[in-house]
Amino acid sequence: MAKEVSRKGFDVLARKSALYPQEELLAVHRGKNAMQIGIPNEISLQEKRVPLTPGAVALLTNNGHEVIVESGMGLSSNFTDNEYSDAGAKIVYSSKEAFEAQVVVKIEPPVKEEIEMFKQGSFLISALQVGQLNKEYFQLLNEKRIIAIGIELIEDKVGGMPMVRAMSEIAGISAIQIATELLSNLNDGKGIILGGITGVRPTKVVILGAGTVGEYAARAALGLGANIEIYDNHLYKLRRIKHALGQPIHTSSMDTVMLSDSLTEADVLICAIRAEKGRSGCIVNEEMVMNMRKNAVIIDVSIDQGGCVETSEVTSHDNPTFKKYDVIHYCVPNIASRVSRTASNAISNILTPMLLQAGDVGGIEEMIFTHSWFMKGVYTYKGSLTNMHIAKKFDLKYKELSLLMAARF
Repeated sequence: MAKEVSRKGFDVLARKSALYPQEELLAVHRGKNAMQIGIPNEISLQEKRVPLTPGAVALLTNNGHEVIVESGMGLSSNFTDNEYSDAGAKIVYSSKEAFEAQVVVKIEPPVKEEIEMFKQGSFLISALQVGQLNKEYFQLLNEKRIIAIGIELIEDKVGGMPMVRAMSEIAGISAIQIATELLSNLNDGKGIILGGITGVRPTKVVILGAGTVGEYAARAALGLGANIEIYDNHLYKLRRIKHALGQPIHTSSMDTVMLSDSLTEADVLICAIRAEKGRSGCIVNEEMVMNMRKNAVIIDVSIDQGGCVETSEVTSHDNPTFKKYDVIHYCVPNIASRVSRTASNAISNILTPMLLQAGDVGGIEEMIFTHSWFMKGVYTYKGSLTNMHIAKKFDLKYKELSLLMAARF
């Protein structure tokens, strides 16, 4: 009995003095190839996507990398600071701390004020939108000796552009969802369903462009039962899309007379032509729009390259539509931001393996030199990296430029 009492007394003492083994969080080992990755907030009003999700951050931190996240960075995609903190990220409360990281990852190109916060010789991974930038912008990057990778220009081992394809898939499906909303009475549309039911004529959808956006728009429209027509000047693209869809759909080259006649009966027109260089050409003129049905819908996905409809004007997510000749126009660039969480997951799935691979080989610069497929279009000069297309376009000197665009132009 005495032994039992003393044992209980010892248990009480042990609890009070914490003699029992306690859990301890061990520091993650950071190897010599560990990178410091900063993710600042996006300041663009239209941009709601984020480059890395909490799951991706957890994977990076578990592999020894340090991730610095500016507070509130993920809120636009419904990712909280707590989620990033639990994943191992360091939460900071100023953009400057995030921009001072060794590698800065973001979506939109940094503006002048953001570039000034970079450390000399750091790395930038973001969209760069070369066609919309000027010589002074690249000179500013060069003054900081920033090595920049344009995520929209990254190619994979087989020559594909994974970032462009992922966003195009989202844009194609979203275009049909948007058209469905705009055709309904709730948005002062024609009051019709996008698709078809028994005994009622199906909706007619005309798609310009047989690329990825056109393919996924066609898949979504066919799934709803719509009658679709696809136009493109590249016959191999038309053959590919017919094979991919697996259905006997109407396809045609860009015959002006045939397209004009088709648009007079169309309920929805989706413009999904991606220009290989520069601006998209105008395919649908003002007269064609005038002859379309009242409250028909035009969704110009190519508006970020100038658009392919003469009456198109850039709109925003807050005020996405306007009417011209009684035709509803939707001309919002960056449609993927409508579904920012899905888009963020897609972007993160592309960037995370690249960052992990860079860490394995000793850094981003080492990865570029190690993998020949990543070096397409890259010119080297005495250890610095540059792109011949950028240098020629903006008349920059190879010796002074330390800019990398990891892509083939």
